[in-house]
Amino acid sequence: MEDFKAYEPTKEEEKIAQDTLERYSGSPCQDYQPYLLLTNFPKYVNYFSESRGVPVIEGSMFSVAHSPEEKVSILDFKIGSPAAALVVDLVSFLPVKAALMLGMCGGLRRQYQVGDYFLPVASIRAEGTSDFYFHPEVPALANFLVQKAVTNVLERKKIHYHIGITHTTNKRFWEFNNEFKQKLKITRPQAIEMECATLFTASYYHKLPLGALLLISDLPLARDGIKTKASSENLFARYTPEHVETGVEVAKELDEAFKHQAKGVYRGFRRRFEKEEHHN
Repeated sequence: MEDFKAYEPTKEEEKIAQDTLERYSGSPCQDYQPYLLLTNFPKYVNYFSESRGVPVIEGSMFSVAHSPEEKVSILDFKIGSPAAALVVDLVSFLPVKAALMLGMCGGLRRQYQVGDYFLPVASIRAEGTSDFYFHPEVPALANFLVQKAVTNVLERKKIHYHIGITHTTNKRFWEFNNEFKQKLKITRPQAIEMECATLFTASYYHKLPLGALLLISDLPLARDGIKTKASSENLFARYTPEHVETGVEVAKELDEAFKHQAKGVYRGFRRRFEKEEHHN
């Protein structure tokens, strides 16, 4: 078995990561805020931008918007586990205190309804990308204190939610694959998506506290439960503001936790951007 050595980034790696993030997002690293909302959806970034009167910045791969007043940035990294790994690899070199994924998932229980929230505590590592960080026996766990902040906000707002395990797959169009559906029944995840196992594993590797708040977008194992173009548009129209605003409230909840120095939230030594010295 190959040994995984303790991760010790070099100065060169840090510089290349920051350069890459600036190129892919179009945003200077210094503009990123202490709390980062990650998403797959341009509509979420656009809502955040319009509701706060801040610009959307487009790079070659990502789009991002920053709200310094709230100490929150939101970044659309597109879809899938490779993109999820990339964004964590890059933002881990920023002084980000915590990150929260605002995504969607397919609900795999009969009692679930479209529009319910799902809070993953762990994910089945079926996507492959997480193998680059740890051996298979290392679980993909959401950061507990980030998820606790999420539950605090949801309960305060009296929003119904489910807790459980997701299956993270690297295959999007799986709904008509009977062998795959049988595997889901055997392994018994409560939801399915394409990023969480990678996000949780990569963030654990980089010591970046990261959690997720997912919106159940469809019920793919139910009859007529697969998401369609019309149902997707309706979902965005109904839930985008609530989902994004809940994420911002979670960031504020985490900021309070930092003030009380909650164990397990801090990253230890966090990188700070230093102003360049100008010499005459």
